[in-house]
Amino acid sequence: MKTTGVVRRIDDLGRIVIPKEIRRTLRIRDGEPLEIFVDQEGITLKKYSSIQDLSEIAKNLVETINKSLNKTILITDRDKYIAISRELRKEYLDKTISKDLEEIMKTRETIVEKNITSIKLVESKTEQMSYVIVPIIMNGDAIGLVLVSSSEEGLLEIDEKMANITASFLAKYIEE
Repeated sequence: MKTTGVVRRIDDLGRIVIPKEIRRTLRIRDGEPLEIFVDQEGITLKKYSSIQDLSEIAKNLVETINKSLNKTILITDRDKYIAISRELRKEYLDKTISKDLEEIMKTRETIVEKNITSIKLVESKTEQMSYVIVPIIMNGDAIGLVLVSSSEEGLLEIDEKMANITASFLAKYIEE
């Protein structure tokens, strides 16, 4: 663990303030849940991702959909890629999603681009692909994204339906 040099006091209600610079760096938003870990040396706070608990199911899901559609499937939580099929897996798995994808998540709208176009999957890299992006909505909040993509033009209606079904399945599975 790396030290920040920041020292904070606990108030009479047991609260501490995490400095804005640290929250910004770690992409911790107001109201976002943090998981608390305790060991003999101290307390560790980690951003909680309800969808991260589904990573094994998400991995199996993307592989199954990939075999059926022959498309690349990417699943994110609020911050990073948690499951990816095919050739993009090594390049993007566990990487932080781009600000563009964060903005799409905030709008909670499905985006369909049937023509080959540029999309920034991470801040440092742009891909050329056709795609459908569907937010995973749970209790009114966007908790991740499902992307179905192809290096060829002309995504089909079934590709969009599969992205919607996958997002709905994941949201429902987390709620239960």
